[in-house]
Amino acid sequence: MPTPKLRATARLAFLLSALLLSAFSTAAHAQTGLTLERIAGEPSFADFANMAPSTELARSMSRVADFTQRLPDDGDPASQRTEVYLGYDQQTLHAIFLAFDESPNQIRANLSSRENIDGDDIVEMVIDTFNDQRAAFGFRSTPLGMQWDARWTEGASNRAGFDTTLETVWESDGQVTDRGYMVKMAIPLRSLRFLDRPEQLWRIQFGRIIPRLSEESYWPPYLIDIEGRLNQTAELRGIRNVSPGNNSQIVPFVFAREVDSLRTRAPGGPAFQQSSEQDVGVDAKFVFNDSMVLDVTLNPDFSQVESDQPQVTLNERFEVQFPERRPFFVENADFFATDSNLVFTRRIVDPDGGVRFTGKAGDYGFGTILMNDIAPGLNRSEGDPLNGEKATIAILRGFKDISTQDRVGFLLTDRELGDGYNRVASVDGRFRINNNWLTQMQAVATESEPVNGGETTTGYQRNIQFNRVGRTVQNHTHYIATSKDFRTELGFQNRFFKADVDGIHQRVALNFFPDGTSLNSWGTTLFGVYLEDTEGTKLFSQLGPSIEFNYDTTSFGVNYTEYDEVLRPQDFSGLASNRAYNYEDWQVSLENNTLNSLEFEASYRSGTSLNLVPPRGSLPNIVDSARVSVDALWRPIDRLRVLNTYLNTALETPAGTKVFTNRIARSNWNYQFTKEWSLRFIAQYDETDAGPATRLVDDENLNFDLLLRYVINPWSALFIGYNTNQSNFDIVDMEGERELVIANDLRKDGEQVFVKFSYLFQR
Repeated sequence: MPTPKLRATARLAFLLSALLLSAFSTAAHAQTGLTLERIAGEPSFADFANMAPSTELARSMSRVADFTQRLPDDGDPASQRTEVYLGYDQQTLHAIFLAFDESPNQIRANLSSRENIDGDDIVEMVIDTFNDQRAAFGFRSTPLGMQWDARWTEGASNRAGFDTTLETVWESDGQVTDRGYMVKMAIPLRSLRFLDRPEQLWRIQFGRIIPRLSEESYWPPYLIDIEGRLNQTAELRGIRNVSPGNNSQIVPFVFAREVDSLRTRAPGGPAFQQSSEQDVGVDAKFVFNDSMVLDVTLNPDFSQVESDQPQVTLNERFEVQFPERRPFFVENADFFATDSNLVFTRRIVDPDGGVRFTGKAGDYGFGTILMNDIAPGLNRSEGDPLNGEKATIAILRGFKDISTQDRVGFLLTDRELGDGYNRVASVDGRFRINNNWLTQMQAVATESEPVNGGETTTGYQRNIQFNRVGRTVQNHTHYIATSKDFRTELGFQNRFFKADVDGIHQRVALNFFPDGTSLNSWGTTLFGVYLEDTEGTKLFSQLGPSIEFNYDTTSFGVNYTEYDEVLRPQDFSGLASNRAYNYEDWQVSLENNTLNSLEFEASYRSGTSLNLVPPRGSLPNIVDSARVSVDALWRPIDRLRVLNTYLNTALETPAGTKVFTNRIARSNWNYQFTKEWSLRFIAQYDETDAGPATRLVDDENLNFDLLLRYVINPWSALFIGYNTNQSNFDIVDMEGERELVIANDLRKDGEQVFVKFSYLFQR
């Protein structure tokens, strides 16, 4: 077992090795600027006849050209010419994209539902309205004008990159021509947030994605060799005397459904019950001083119209995370994001109401959430002291931007239920060392008391990471130490952040870009993990190399990983002492989007794994395992989008005895009649075939979901849906009472029809 001194030395070596790589740093690139003029009207495609500015209005707009590749050939000129014309009036920011293409018949353009535009040709505009280089609005459109929007956040937190839960009201249109395609974007200023000042100073970036070439190009250049995105944007000047004002958005909704479902705890035993539900609620948004936003929700409907993508959850020790999609939590969601995920809003299940107040003034930003949650008190027996109780939730976030892309902040959360509570306090900082290196640091303290009263416990977490981004060398060094009594009931903590875990993980990647070959790039990565508990007992280690090859429309990768895992008595009931397990696997993966009508991802993993669901009375053991994963997107016609997913996981003992086989098959069909009208059908089948070497039982589930949608904008929409579910059960009479038993055949256990309508009133 490593001594404390040896462990400390190893951690220091990790950090020093990361810092030594900074010798690969590159010099900063020159900043580019763009100045706009107010235009006299709203531009249209007619102003750009034959894909050239042909009217006085078009010629009065500011022009951008000379895009630079990021992928596949970082720093080279774009293979296809792109021009962008930009202007503004009192209410709107206008952009016209002219995307020239030497092979216009190969442009990928499909009619699809909002945000399901992957695989199509795309143009993009990213706007940092606070000029703080920390967060920005992102707008994308296809050649047919199909929309996608998101919030970009710098850094390495759980919300870093694009967060597509953003829902913004804006307009777009597209037109394919014999020379390429044109896209029009009109972004209402009241859909943005910015400082109240006579002249705005923003940052902006334009992009173009060509799937058939695996090409991404940008103006100004967005280079792999420099850490960060928004620090590579251009300053945008000239927007004067504009304001979104103190505007408001009111979104009332009505929801009604009829449900016929199986109640497993009905009096006398399992029985079907029919019920009707009608509900009315409202979401409201009020904007003050251009950058302060108050969100209010009363009797919110937090049901999800869009279902989660399937994930394998069997034989997993740790919780699987699903993304937040509910609109109330979208505004400035990145404000609450820290590297340790302390605000995972899906923990707030069923509130009566709530308020959120977020905003920014100068270098300071803040956010607060006040809500209740009735879910903890539902479906409890009459004698349960928590029957009917609600959890009360309060969250406060504040931060200050310092220097270029540096930020320090604090976060406080409080969840109270019954006689108990969970309180969390955190301070964090993000510091950009140079063009390639950045570090993030966080310290968290918690205090908890059980819901029925009892001993108060306190915990802490230390979190520091060093990251390097570069064309050739990339590095991620991350150290996290969490005490035994650390609790965060509103957060999501994965293996690395769990209580009573002290450890480090390290990733180093080398990338190469050969010339004069069809191979665009290839790279190799080494990833390692070492975790122990706070007393120094090893819990887990992982070490594995991988290699990947990237062509224009194809990527191929292979990796091997070896694992060492220790289970303690507190990790698995029945263990009398710590027990170590060693297992390994290898994986091969393939991605391809050569065809306009078909793109797919497939992987196969084989080796050994840890069986965490052995028969009752048995201990975990090492078994042979194999997993197949396939995702295929098929577009037989430009209005029909079919996304198929297949997951197959099989475990068996070295002697050939089956543990289980789990199969998940999902097919999502979406037919787009117009930009507004669409019909979606989802069929999902989930089967667990249990063998004698597990305590699991056979389980089958078949679900059908039909949804008719009319979407004017993200807030004004009509949904009419039908859902039915079947599983392998039967109800039998046993000594005068009904019991639920496993059966071979599928039987319907639930059915519902629902209607939801919402409409945006805005001023």
